[in-house]
This record gives sequence, structure tokens and C-alpha cells, in this order.
Amino acid sequence: MKKYEPLNNHVIPKSENTQFIKSEAKRLGFLSCGISKAGFLDEEAPRLESWLNKNHNGQMSYMENHFDKRLDPTKLVEGSKSVISLLLNYYPEKTQLSDSYKISKYAYGTDYHYVIKDKLKELLFSIQSTIGEVYGRAFVDSAPVLDKAWAAKSGLGWIGKNSNLITQKVGSFYFIAELIIDLELDYDHAVTDHCGSCTACLDACPTQAIVAPYVVDGSKCISYFTIELKENIPAEVKGQFDDWAFGCDVCQDVCPWNRFSKAHNEPLFDSNPEILSMSKNDWEEITEETFRVIFKDSPLKRTKFDGLKRNLKFLE
Repeated sequence: MKKYEPLNNHVIPKSENTQFIKSEAKRLGFLSCGISKAGFLDEEAPRLESWLNKNHNGQMSYMENHFDKRLDPTKLVEGSKSVISLLLNYYPEKTQLSDSYKISKYAYGTDYHYVIKDKLKELLFSIQSTIGEVYGRAFVDSAPVLDKAWAAKSGLGWIGKNSNLITQKVGSFYFIAELIIDLELDYDHAVTDHCGSCTACLDACPTQAIVAPYVVDGSKCISYFTIELKENIPAEVKGQFDDWAFGCDVCQDVCPWNRFSKAHNEPLFDSNPEILSMSKNDWEEITEETFRVIFKDSPLKRTKFDGLKRNLKFLE
């Protein structure tokens, strides 16, 4: 793509561009912003290959597609030079009733895809308006990007034993998104691992999906069974779900670093009061019409009404 001079007609130092992008990310409500040089993720390549060879992706066959693009964003976004990783907090102020069927906290409010995509578009527009013509693409679970690996490489946290990105100050209840652009910037550095000898997540996982420290067998995860799996849930895991009807937060709930989680300040993530007030009986008696109304802009739409009913029946 043809480039033209920055709007102020002189070459802006990389440090100035970098600082501008990070300040804009903060203005837009992102929890933090880290930047890495776009290139091949050589450390992740053998891990991903091994994970796929062991069928830890279950029926998530899309994980096997675009192997080279997953590991190298320059093959995904032509001319890309920088991967901007961003975190957006979703930790709720209030949680569900204690005797209700449980859904992951990220699903309490509006579907994050809509919320984050709009913020990323605005961030890219700000970059283009201030710096000049910068080509880039925004990603929120929408393409083969190893978001946790890039966030860790950009110094936003470390990948914990439960395979989630964890930070010392705020834990792990946040979304990760990327903006991949064709502009050189100052790059951040990875931080050290602070899981130590803790095995809380491995010990607490209801289905023993964390098969080794830092290795999650996705095909054993409650989130996989209740969201990704399209056929009947295997009978052998009956009784192991601890009332989780959509997703699972157990490995995050028990993580000591999440005692530092603070409630988000994004209005669109505010918990739907109807969801928080639903009892088990309300869930069991929900009609398709009510489902469409309550979960109109919710991540629960992904499992569809029939999928939710399947999950609830399995929990009976």
C-alpha cells in the first residue's frame, strides 16, 4: 500500500508514535497496551504443533487451519511491522445468585466482539488521523492470531499454568485483542512468570482439563463442552460440571492473582440484571422467545437456544 507523509510533514520519532498509541488506548478504556515486533513466534510453533497432534483441540478443527498465519502475523497482514496487544477488563461488580446455573462472567453483559471491535476501529482511525496513512487490521477472536502469546511477548502478563494470561496487578478477567499495523514502533519486553509452585488451578479443574502445568486439553474443558461442542455431551463427564451451563471460570476464580481483580468501568459490560436474578427454575423454564429477548446481544447467542437447553438438561 502506498504511504504518504505524516500529517505534520515531518517524520515522527517511533517513541512519540508509541506513546501516542498507548495514550489513545488508555483513553478508549483499555486496561493496558503492549507492543511487539511482528514476526514468527518460534517458541510457540512446537507447542502449538504438539497441542494439535494430541488432539487437545477436540472438534475445534478451525484451530488446525492457517498454521503458518497463526504463528506469523506478517503472513496474515501484508507489510505488518507491529502487533499492538490490548486488554479490556470485564470483571463484574455483581455475580449470579449462588443457587443458579452458572455462566462465565464474560457473558454477563454485551458480547465483547461488538464492544472491542468498535474501540479498535476508533484506535486505528486515531492512528491514521494523527500519524498518517497506516494500514492495519483489528482482531478479536476473528482470525488465526495467538492473542495470549502476543500479549505475553508484549509484556502485558505471563501465560499461567491454566493457560490464561495473568498479570500481578489485575489477575486475568479481561479480554485480549490486537491491532496489527505496518508501522514500526518501540517494542516492549516479556515479564517473568509468577505462578511459582502454586497448583490451585490444576487441583480445582472439575474435569481435570489442565493435564499438566501450562497445558490445557481443550477437549476436556467445560467451556468446550458447553459452547464449542455441537453434539451431545459425553456421558462420562456427567456430574463433573458443578452447575456450569455456559463456559467455566473455576481456574480463574481460584487463581490467587485474581484477588486483585477490580470491577470494570465499561457500561456495555454491565451485568444484565435479568441474568443475575435468574434461579435454576428460571433457567429450566426459559422459552425460546425469552432467550431471544434476554440474550439478544449476549455471548450466549453462540450456543443458541437448543444448545443451552442441552446443557441444562445435562446438568439435571
